[in-house]
Amino acid sequence: MDPLRQLRYFVVVAEELHFGRAAGRLDIAQPPLSQRIRKLESDLGARLFDRDSRHVELTEAGQILLTEARDLLARWDRMRDLVGRTHRGEVDALRVGVPPELAGRVLAALHSSFGRTDVRLEPRELTTTEQVRLLADGELDAGLLPHPVDATGLEFGPAAEIPLGVVLPRDSPLAAQAQVTLAELAGLGLVIFPRDSAPGRYDAVLRACWEHGFRPTAVHHARNPEFALGMVLSGHGVAFDDGTVAQKESRVVWRPLPSGMLSSRMSLAWPAAMPHPAVAELAGLVVKVVRGMESGRLAPENNDGARPWNVVFGRT
Repeated sequence: MDPLRQLRYFVVVAEELHFGRAAGRLDIAQPPLSQRIRKLESDLGARLFDRDSRHVELTEAGQILLTEARDLLARWDRMRDLVGRTHRGEVDALRVGVPPELAGRVLAALHSSFGRTDVRLEPRELTTTEQVRLLADGELDAGLLPHPVDATGLEFGPAAEIPLGVVLPRDSPLAAQAQVTLAELAGLGLVIFPRDSAPGRYDAVLRACWEHGFRPTAVHHARNPEFALGMVLSGHGVAFDDGTVAQKESRVVWRPLPSGMLSSRMSLAWPAAMPHPAVAELAGLVVKVVRGMESGRLAPENNDGARPWNVVFGRT
């Protein structure tokens, strides 16, 4: 029997821990399934399940095999997909996940700067959680992920770091300052992306707030930058940003935080097994574009209230 098929049968049984339900998922009868699992155990020389008439449990050897089998099957599926796409003439597409908050000018710069004439960038707007899942399933070739991120089986390119500042209502007393510290935000709420979008990044932001004396009175979630602006304007709290969001609305201002207090780190990630041949080039380009482009941060306003649209450029 095909060893990969044996492993697929094993994974389903391990997920269900019930031979009847597993047979139903696989659309085969239960006795042949049991025979194939016994054959796999014989081939490996190890018992994979402890089973009796009432329950089924993975042995320690079975737990190890489950992890390895999932990785092997994912690599095989990705290899088959890549070979198939090449055969059909579709290898010129590089499917890349990008976070919803990525500035449009950054995405445009990646498109215009990508030097591979034989490869077409195919960006997809996805949260970190969605990107990690699709990368594991072989439905993405690469993803632009914020750090930290909890994922296995991925390679990461060099990270680009963008300092963050605070988006405030224009009539806030803090708007008169050239710089704001996190401690000075005490007593205010916070508008932030939902945790399920990027759990690691979400926890890191809140941890930095607590460590620097800002414990939000309330935490409100906003997936869309426009919604975040509306929440700030309606008095629900402040938001953290690189300055891009504040440029969209004249009734808010952006003020930088002290150097090193809060930043956004991101890098390109891709499956370690059978990577797309163009991912390394794109990973380097991401750093070059993100570090070298305008961050969109606004300078403090002049005393006469005029709004200068000064732009601070990040340098490598």
